[in-house]
Amino acid sequence: MQLEIFRGLHLHEVLAHARAALGDDAVILSTRHFHDNGTRQVEVVVVASERLGALLRSLDQESAACAPERHERRVIALVGPTGAGKTTTAVKLGVHPQAYGDRKVGFLSLDTFRVAAVEQLGRYAEVMGAPLEVVYGDVDIKDALRRLADCDVVLVDTPGRVTQARAGTVEWAALLEALEPDEVHLVLPAHMRTDAAAGFLDSYARFSPTHVLPTKLDEVPDESVAAELAIRLGLPCRWVCDGQDVPAHLHPARSRLLRTLGVPDPASGIERVA
Repeated sequence: MQLEIFRGLHLHEVLAHARAALGDDAVILSTRHFHDNGTRQVEVVVVASERLGALLRSLDQESAACAPERHERRVIALVGPTGAGKTTTAVKLGVHPQAYGDRKVGFLSLDTFRVAAVEQLGRYAEVMGAPLEVVYGDVDIKDALRRLADCDVVLVDTPGRVTQARAGTVEWAALLEALEPDEVHLVLPAHMRTDAAAGFLDSYARFSPTHVLPTKLDEVPDESVAAELAIRLGLPCRWVCDGQDVPAHLHPARSRLLRTLGVPDPASGIERVA
C-alpha cells in the first residue's frame, strides 16, 4: 500500500497539494510539525481513499472470536501449496482462545500423502483431547462426519499437491467438495510474489476460496506485503501467522496489518483532506 508524504510551510498549502495529487477523498493518516534549517514546517502522510478502502475490504470484519453457536457445526478448510504451513495453522486455530473460544473443535485430514502431516496433527489432537479423523476415500466421509457430529468446528487439513487442480483431477478435490466446507482459507506464505499468489488462487478456484491466510510474516522484512497479498487476491483476511509457536504465532489480521502499515483503524477516527 503506497503512502504519500507531503511537506510545506503551511497546512492549507500541503493539503491542497495532497488533494491535487490524490483527490478530494484522500485520507490523512498522520500530521506532524518539524524544523528544517530553523524553519518550522508541516508533514502530512496521506493515502488515496480507494487504496485504504481496498485494504479495509480485504480485512475480515468478523470479530476475532468468530465461533459459531454451539452445535451449529462449521467446516473450515485450509488449502494451499506445500510448505505454506496449513497443518500448523490448523492446530493454532484449534487452540487459540481468540479463534473459536471454548467451542469444541475437531480435526479432519485429507493429507494422506504425507505420513508426517497426520502424525503432527495427531500429536496435537491427542494433547488437546480433540477428535481427529483421516479420510482416505469418499466412502469414509459420512462416517467421519458422524463421529465429529458433536464438534462445533471441524478444521480440515489438505495436501499441498495441486499440480493438476486446474484440470480438476487432484485426488482429494472431490473429497473436499463432498465435505461442503463453510469457509475455505487459502494459506500462502507472505513472501510469495503477488503474481504467483494469483496463480495459486486460480489453481484452487475449484474450491471457491473464501479467505486468504498469510503465513511466515516473520520471514519478510516488511509485513505490508501481507496486506498487498490480500488486496491483490480480493479475498477477506481474518488471520495471519508469524512463526511456528502454537498458538502464540496466530494473530487477528485486521489489527496486525493496519498497524504494520501505519494505518489507524477507522473506528479510532481518521481525518479526510478537507
